[in-house]
Amino acid sequence: MQIRYYRVGDHPLSICFAWDDEADQLLPSFARFRLDTPPSDPLLLRVDVADRLPWDEPHHEVGHFDSAGNMYGVYLRADGGYQYEINDIQGVLCARVTTDATFGHVAVALVGETPAQRHFGLNNTLMLAYAFAAADRQTLLMHASVIRQGGRGYLMTAPSGTGKSTHTRLWYDNIPGCDLMNDDNPVVRIWPDGRVIVYGSPWSGKTPCYRNIQAPVGAIVRIQQRPENSIRQLRPMEAFSMLLPQMSSMKWDARVHRGVCDSIAQLVRLCHIYELGCLPDADAARLCYETVSQ
Repeated sequence: MQIRYYRVGDHPLSICFAWDDEADQLLPSFARFRLDTPPSDPLLLRVDVADRLPWDEPHHEVGHFDSAGNMYGVYLRADGGYQYEINDIQGVLCARVTTDATFGHVAVALVGETPAQRHFGLNNTLMLAYAFAAADRQTLLMHASVIRQGGRGYLMTAPSGTGKSTHTRLWYDNIPGCDLMNDDNPVVRIWPDGRVIVYGSPWSGKTPCYRNIQAPVGAIVRIQQRPENSIRQLRPMEAFSMLLPQMSSMKWDARVHRGVCDSIAQLVRLCHIYELGCLPDADAARLCYETVSQ
């Protein structure tokens, strides 16, 4: 047995592996988030990892959900916790997951046969467990690409394939002093003093950008493909409606959904939120930068 500790979005978590020889290979994206000693502050969640774990008959099937081609079966337990079946894009069952009601304790059985399937099962378990455990702690796992410039993080969000990664690349290529913080799933945390901080995370989609860094949020920008470049600041209700689908959430779970909605409402109040209609060109990046960095 091997216990490892990590800190993501300034929340500590532990992962207990049933064996000693596979942890590094299973979680390469977590290497920079690892702690050398156990944290002194309370854990956000504890995850137990094994090849086999008890799998009781679910109390109620919530549904099956497609996420970027990967299928998740979600079931409600009689005690208020959840069970998940995580399948990859080929339809292979990679993990079975059992959680308590708050996602503070998670157990995952890696049932995939190949190293890639085992990594997929564990990585996706950790991503959903983190998002749902932190949902009522003013912490959001957001679908966005984040570029840092002048000490601030600028989040570009859009449906997959719309061009958020292209736009952050245009910032990097055309605006001095930029670096990529994360390309798919940064952590956004709202602190009691009103600071809104974006953090790099171990989850970054197809781009291997796993950086343990942070920055105050400069702005949030929704990207839309248009035949000409234009930008406008969104009204509060527009901003809320735009942000909600970009957050990891469970609408059927009152604690998670209420926490996500409360945090989005704070983001709308504390951050500048824009809509950029654009072509995939340098002029779009310059227009966006000159507007949102003021």
